[in-house]
Amino acid sequence: MDQEKIGKFIAACRKEQNLTQAALAEKLGITDRAVSKWENGRSLPDSSIMLELCELLSINVNELLKGERVAMEESVKVSEELIISLKQQNEEKTKLLLRIETLMGILVIGICMSQMLVGGFLVSTNTPDNQWIGIALITINCVAVILFGFIRVLIEQQAGYYECADCGYRYKPNYMHALMAPHIGRSRKMCCPKCGKKNYHKKVLSDC
Repeated sequence: MDQEKIGKFIAACRKEQNLTQAALAEKLGITDRAVSKWENGRSLPDSSIMLELCELLSINVNELLKGERVAMEESVKVSEELIISLKQQNEEKTKLLLRIETLMGILVIGICMSQMLVGGFLVSTNTPDNQWIGIALITINCVAVILFGFIRVLIEQQAGYYECADCGYRYKPNYMHALMAPHIGRSRKMCCPKCGKKNYHKKVLSDC
C-alpha cells in the first residue's frame, strides 16, 4: 500500500466534506496530529476506526486502502488484491516477530549462562562475600531465564497459528494451552479444537 497516496486521498476527501483536520479528529476521538500524519503519508489509520473514517469521508474501505475512487465493477478485484496485500504484510510481520523472539532467546540465554558461570566460579571460592555474590548472580539469572521462557511462549502464541497434523485446521490456542503443551522446536502437542485429536501441531504464518 502506498501511504503517501492514501494520505493525499484522505486529505482530498476531507476537504470535499468541508472538514478541517481538527474537526475530523474530533469526530473520530483522536488528535488532529494523527490526521496530519495520515495525510503526510507517515502512518495509516488504525483498523479500529477505518469504518467510521470511511463513513465520514463518504468512501469505502477499498477506496481508502487503494488511495483512489474505485468503480463498482473493479471493487471485487480491488478487494482481492487488498486481501492478498494485507495477508502478505501480516505474514512478514509474523516472520519478523518470530525472528526477534529467536534472537532474543539466543541473547538472553547467552548472557544469563555466562553470568551463571561467573556466579558458579564465585561460589567455589572460599571468600564469603564472593560466595554471596555468586549465589545472587545464579539466582537472578535463573529467574531471568524462567521469565523469558514465559515471554517467549507468549510471543510464539500470538505470532501466527498452529496447524493440526490430522485435519489441517489452523487455530490460535490460548496462552495456558501453549504454555503447558510439550514442544519440539515450534511444534506443540495440543488437542485440536476442531477434530479433538491430540498431536504435535506445527507453527504456520497464516490461517489459510
